[in-house]
Amino acid sequence: MLVVISPAKNLDYDTPAATDIFTQPQMLDDSKTLIERCRKLTPADISSLMKISDKLAGLNADRYAGWQLPFDTNNAKQAVLAFNGDVYSGLDASSFQPKDFDYAQQHLRILSGLYGLLRPLDLMQAYRLEMGTKLDIREHKNLYQFWGDKITTELNKAVAAQGDNVVVNLASTEYFKSVKPKLLDAQIFTPVFQDCKNGQYKVISFYAKKARGLMARYILQNQISDISELKKFDVAGYQFSIEKSQGSDLVFTREEQ
Repeated sequence: MLVVISPAKNLDYDTPAATDIFTQPQMLDDSKTLIERCRKLTPADISSLMKISDKLAGLNADRYAGWQLPFDTNNAKQAVLAFNGDVYSGLDASSFQPKDFDYAQQHLRILSGLYGLLRPLDLMQAYRLEMGTKLDIREHKNLYQFWGDKITTELNKAVAAQGDNVVVNLASTEYFKSVKPKLLDAQIFTPVFQDCKNGQYKVISFYAKKARGLMARYILQNQISDISELKKFDVAGYQFSIEKSQGSDLVFTREEQ
């Protein structure tokens, strides 16, 4: 079972890494091409393109300017420990044991606008480049066109290496659009998390993001390899709903908090 998640906008390069083990990203040639393009953007360009404040735009212009190879633990950090959003709060990789990191390295992948596809222990330098950014690169109008089939090709390698043909999509719609399902040699299952509010079940973004992280942790720590076992997920009050689930969309509901 291969788990796919999104990156996070917030980053943590202050907390010491929970492991000394690291690997290098596998698509760095493409990352260098993107960095070269991003270095041509002024802070004003970045602010307009990404719809962020002038302060954040300046920070990211500095990040592009300072990005350099080779990566080591002095200038970069393992991806699963560097990202610091709601999904990663649920995943809580900083509390992983060595066996958890080992398993995650084979069974977890992080989609990225800059790095394409990251393994958990791949080092990365700080950046902001969301997959939905309409950045033109050479003949490509945006990042989806730039990455093309490359991310799917890398996912197929990961699927082949991990021993079955099941992908659990815990990424956002924006990021999973970078994957070509028809070219992916796997069955794709997409968990959906709904919370009851005022008698109605619906996806509440904050809760759903954290739940995706909690499920990723559940899969990795329990080394889940079968969808029937995944349906037993019962963390934080969520329960699998047979009635609401359809096909490959697995709906988990939770009563009002």
